[in-house]
Amino acid sequence: MKLSNDRYVITLRTKSAVECYYRDEHGWVKESCRGRKFRATGEQVLNHLLPLIAGMKPGMTCEVQHRDVIPA
Repeated sequence: MKLSNDRYVITLRTKSAVECYYRDEHGWVKESCRGRKFRATGEQVLNHLLPLIAGMKPGMTCEVQHRDVIPA
């Protein structure tokens, strides 16, 4: 099992939206609730994730999934 950060999908959920963050061959990607994809830096991913982990964003949840095979 490979544990590098390109093997994970981070999903942030609110009552009305779902955003996903994952890595591809060029870096981090944010996929919005409307399906639009944006490039993101590691710092931007952390800026969205850390307040949620610290409990500063009530009503928001985070799920991290490991994927053994990266879709082509």
